Amino acid sequence: MIAYIDGKLTHKDPTFVIIDVNGVGYQIKISLNTYSKLTEGERCKLHTFLHIKEDAHTLYGFSELAEKTVFLHLISISGVGPGTGLMIVSSLTVSEIAQAITREDVRTIQNVKGIGAKTAQRIILELKDKFKKEAFSDGVNNTPVSHNTNREEALSALITLGFARNVAEKTLDSIIKRDGSHLSVEALIKLALKTS
Repeated sequence: MIAYIDGKLTHKDPTFVIIDVNGVGYQIKISLNTYSKLTEGERCKLHTFLHIKEDAHTLYGFSELAEKTVFLHLISISGVGPGTGLMIVSSLTVSEIAQAITREDVRTIQNVKGIGAKTAQRIILELKDKFKKEAFSDGVNNTPVSHNTNREEALSALITLGFARNVAEKTLDSIIKRDGSHLSVEALIKLALKTS
């Protein structure tokens, strides 16, 4: 999987960009929020997600890691594909999406083009617990997210090591509650391995 693309922005369109990396131009679909943060002709770095179908390999890019994380959460929902996920992160900022989901605000999500009442309710139902555990920031508010990023990285590592997601989440949450949110990814993983 391609985690990010770093190169010169050679073409900018509201729906996609082309980034030149050592003579290879990558066409990447973007959100309107990402579009507003990019300047054509300058070097940029986009966090990417590669979506593979039978007839296409499509790269999606995001200027902020939080936006990519929200996008990935959204497309994990049945009935929400990458196109719909991109529409949601284009219509609302990361913090607006997080607030709508944690406050169970169906109307805000339903106001996005192509989202019906049932899909909006499904998004809230399936994501509200995840979004309450994680703090998302899109640069508008200065909510510290480093400990949550460390938690997510540690969680990913523990799952890769064979832990069940729910066990790993509970273990990490109890470590953070006991020892504080300042712990590094490595410290979280070591403590979780000792605790289990």
